[in-house]
Amino acid sequence: MNDEATPQRMDLDDRDVGTSPTRISSPELRYEAKRAAVWAGVIGLLVLGIYLAQSLLVIFGALVFAAMIDGGARLIGRVLPIARGFRVAIVLLFTAGFLFWLVRFAGTQIADQAAEFPALVSEQLGRAAAWLRSKGVAIDQNDIQGFASSLTSGVGTVTRAIGGVVGGVTTLVLITIIGIYLAVDPRPYERGLSWMVAEEHREHVADMLGHMAFTMRRLLAGRLVGMFAEGFFTYIALSLVGVPMAALLGLITGLLAFIPNIGAIISGALMVLVGFSGGTEMGLWTIAIYFAVQNFDGYILVPMIAKKTVDLAPALVLGFQLIMGVLFGVLGLTFADPMLAMIKTALERRAHWLEQEDDAAAARGLANEGPAA
Repeated sequence: MNDEATPQRMDLDDRDVGTSPTRISSPELRYEAKRAAVWAGVIGLLVLGIYLAQSLLVIFGALVFAAMIDGGARLIGRVLPIARGFRVAIVLLFTAGFLFWLVRFAGTQIADQAAEFPALVSEQLGRAAAWLRSKGVAIDQNDIQGFASSLTSGVGTVTRAIGGVVGGVTTLVLITIIGIYLAVDPRPYERGLSWMVAEEHREHVADMLGHMAFTMRRLLAGRLVGMFAEGFFTYIALSLVGVPMAALLGLITGLLAFIPNIGAIISGALMVLVGFSGGTEMGLWTIAIYFAVQNFDGYILVPMIAKKTVDLAPALVLGFQLIMGVLFGVLGLTFADPMLAMIKTALERRAHWLEQEDDAAAARGLANEGPAA
């Protein structure tokens, strides 16, 4: 009875199942089949990466946020020799305190200005369109309204988030939580990544990751300094001239400074539109302030920062931003610059290793030729 209830295991040695129909007898064909399988796997990973692009960008955003926290913790460590967890907690408390101050003391003023901002931009664009039509340029009013809506949509998202109505809350929460986990104790993730790499390549991978992390911290530190400088000087200069919504424009300029090239163009267009709402003289002053701040940032601040981080050609950055923006939207545009810096650092380390291998091979060749001579 027990024998009937228990399934019997088939012993393949006792039964000849014949030759497998999937067997490739030719060694050349087997080699080509393996190569084709590798290429198919690579293409499949690329397709999967494109399909999961938004999620991967969220993870990369968490890495960027973790690098900011790590940089702040390392900076505090130079003054306070305390455990890393306490230093990370101090950075997070300072960040939370700044956000609370921004919402509590500046939120009301900025929210009031943000409510008037879209109408003001639409009005100024209407005046510009009327002037162009008077000069013989055919412009449809619907096109103006659509352009105004797209121009102010991103600003509206930022100001709504500051005013309390958080846009994209899920993405921000995920970036924050993952970034905090990575910053508090990055060693388990580093060990896990090293474990996945072959032993002979672990030293090179660790060297590459160390340089990429260093470059990321320096790049983001410089970017934060530039954001603060642009936003602060813009707010002070616009307030002195009497431009309306100076606080909002300063905040927008500072936030958009995180995105090189494109951020400056958008903030400059908004500043000029608001400036001309107070008259031609105020508009000209606004243009002068914009160029003064951008020249200070472009010719003094950014070169000083670039010497200590990674020097990226402006055309290369702009082209990569356009590609990432078209493919992946706002997230791709936001993180295009840090991602390009990481790619360049990885390629530089790869070139350095290859150069070392060539030098070592040349030294071995000279050593072998010496005794023979």
